Amino acid sequence: MLKLTDDGAKITLQGQSQTTDNGIFWFGSALLVGAVAVAFAMSVLPERLAIGALALLIIGSFIFNRQRQKNKKAMVGAISSGTLWVRAGEMVHDNQGKREHIHLIDSDKITLIGEQLQIVDSSDTRKYNISGFESIQEATAAKAILQGQALSKRHVNIKMNDN
Repeated sequence: MLKLTDDGAKITLQGQSQTTDNGIFWFGSALLVGAVAVAFAMSVLPERLAIGALALLIIGSFIFNRQRQKNKKAMVGAISSGTLWVRAGEMVHDNQGKREHIHLIDSDKITLIGEQLQIVDSSDTRKYNISGFESIQEATAAKAILQGQALSKRHVNIKMNDN
């Protein structure tokens, strides 16, 4: 939902927050089961086999951490839910009480891809990908405000109280 303010707009994003990948969750669960199995194997199996099982668990932990870091890196700059306060050259993203102030510089490029805004730096590296807009008009308005264009209210809804 888009609401114009004196110096920009307040946009409520409707997307789902992207937390983690299901594959990583299941891999972590399998790792936990593996840890229990290794603990059991260390008490039952001969030493060499128990050390081999422990080595497999360590390798699995290493792979899990690498995949988790890749997933975290891919999620940096993805905004899809919460409230977005947009002004010329800056945004404030409020998601469940956690606020992030985002200042754009002159060399940043803002492009509209469907109903998503993508902000890239001068070397075409993605800084932010904003989705969850209700319509293409909201995304277009957000882009215009970020670029410093002034928007005006053309249609005003008036509610009258019946006394």
